[in-house]
Amino acid sequence: MPHTPHGPGAIPERDRRRTDDVDSEPEDNAIDSDGLDRRNFLSCMAWVGTGLLWTINGGIPSSSRLGAQTPKRGELFFMQISDSHIGFDKAANSDVTATLRSAIAKINALRVQPAFLLHTGDITQLSKPSEFDTADQVLREARTGKTFYVPGEHDVSVDGGASYLERYGKGTQRTRDGGGWYSFDHSGVHFMGLVNVLNLKAGGLGSLGAEQLEWIERDVKHLSSSTPIVVFAHVPLWSVYPAWGWGTDDGAHALGYLKRFGSVTVLNGHIHQTMQKVEGNVAFHTALSTAFPQPRPGTAPSPGPMTVPAGQLADVLGVREVHYVPSNRHLAVVDHTLSGNSPDAAFAAGEAAARAHASAAPRAAALGVAGASAANEVTIDNFAFNPKTVTVKAGSKLTWRNRDDVPHKIQSTDNRFAGSPLLDTKAVYSVSFTESGEFPYFCSVHPVMQGKVVVTR
Repeated sequence: MPHTPHGPGAIPERDRRRTDDVDSEPEDNAIDSDGLDRRNFLSCMAWVGTGLLWTINGGIPSSSRLGAQTPKRGELFFMQISDSHIGFDKAANSDVTATLRSAIAKINALRVQPAFLLHTGDITQLSKPSEFDTADQVLREARTGKTFYVPGEHDVSVDGGASYLERYGKGTQRTRDGGGWYSFDHSGVHFMGLVNVLNLKAGGLGSLGAEQLEWIERDVKHLSSSTPIVVFAHVPLWSVYPAWGWGTDDGAHALGYLKRFGSVTVLNGHIHQTMQKVEGNVAFHTALSTAFPQPRPGTAPSPGPMTVPAGQLADVLGVREVHYVPSNRHLAVVDHTLSGNSPDAAFAAGEAAARAHASAAPRAAALGVAGASAANEVTIDNFAFNPKTVTVKAGSKLTWRNRDDVPHKIQSTDNRFAGSPLLDTKAVYSVSFTESGEFPYFCSVHPVMQGKVVVTR
């Protein structure tokens, strides 16, 4: 929900204007007043250049550098930041507070300040009060007055989101299992902040859940079809790369309620890189992180914090600028890195290093050096349990050891053994199994990670 750095506050009345009286509903192939039909415009928006802002003038797309163009009168301008991971201190970025501060400084340097910021989750690394405090302190440095939040899985992994909701949940929808979703109107645009990181299931992706889906249907029922919609959530609502958990199981269901709207923009984080997709009336955009990059889909053995060559970190971190001109009824989106350079070379170098590291791991295991699993031990590395299926004798103890640079959490799929606390890097967790049988489990933070314990007599 909205969080004002100088204290909580409601959206001003002028920003809450409802849009039921917006002009008549356009046909799918309608030509807008700028002379460009909706389908072709969204096709143009499928690619956004780094550091460039695309706008429409007289039906002709044009581009400009970040901050080089002053927003026009009546134009809505806001910024998206994502995945700050305050508390992370591994090789991929030893000072995430500094890079978040650099992102805020980049926004503050703009000649015209955005109306507000959207933070699309993973504010913290381990949901610690001190991490939330640090994030709030840095975000208070932003010259804009309001920040709206949705949680990432790292913000809810310790206490099911209780700490997050205590700070940012005022005025949001609350349920027995958590909640935290909400909507607001600003300058004729309807914004919906969704939560898809709670109550995740084994083998699944992000999840909205039945209660939130019903709320989405009710929330947009009163709106005119010509109302622009902006949806923001942490995990992508489209299936970016399900093998890595990059998608939302019921995302298509949610978007089904938005089919009648002529312009829908979906802003997500989670994957720490920019990707775009256009599907009918919906434009999907994922954002860069302010903390560290992750590999592009399938270019490395697993997701997770990726180290890039020295001096290139600022090439793969960034922020997003979004403009909306009412006469155009579309949103122009631009992603720009903290350095202003293209991220491609740094991504490619980091991915190559990740592949080389993974190829060396089997040789190290064969030699019995670090990386191999001991007897009655499961290592967590590269977002996988190794071995995936482990056999132990009844009455013995099994230990999980986290070697990843991100936290994981062991959860019994059928609640037949006690789950672990959040396991940060190098943390261990042990369970004694007294009964024979098969005990499936998964990581409740990254549910595509699954394993099984087989207990024999």
